[in-house]
Amino acid sequence: MAKGRKKRSTKTRALPAGDVPAGLVYVESSALVAALLESDQPALEVLKAPGPKVTSALTFAEASRAILRARRTGRLKPQGERAAVRALQRFERRCYIVTVNEAVLQRTRRPFPVEPVRTLDAVHLATAEVLGEPPPLMTMVTRDARVRANAIALGYTVV
Repeated sequence: MAKGRKKRSTKTRALPAGDVPAGLVYVESSALVAALLESDQPALEVLKAPGPKVTSALTFAEASRAILRARRTGRLKPQGERAAVRALQRFERRCYIVTVNEAVLQRTRRPFPVEPVRTLDAVHLATAEVLGEPPPLMTMVTRDARVRANAIALGYTVV
């Protein structure tokens, strides 16, 4: 390691059930990808705003795949890919991450208010619900129409 450079922490900030910070913002994959690849201003503003952010561990797999696809299809040049990967890593270090656990998977098996819901979208909705925060006290950031419709139906504020 170069002299004077700090070693970066690779630890994630796990969020145990029942330990939900006030004013929570759940960032769903589509919003994060829109911020990373499309410079979606509303999503970027929410991501940069102070306050706790939370997402599913699934989000990082989805966002990483989106970056890889964008590079392979020519949508991103190498420099843009590096910038997107760095931004994703910064978000991961600052974010509370909820694992896709048995409670989340069990919730995905039950209907949501606005069906049909794709499996990965159901994982995000279930993750938000499993946190146990009253919906009016949590904001969900998404660009996905199905997630948006269900989040609104469940009582979340949606950006």
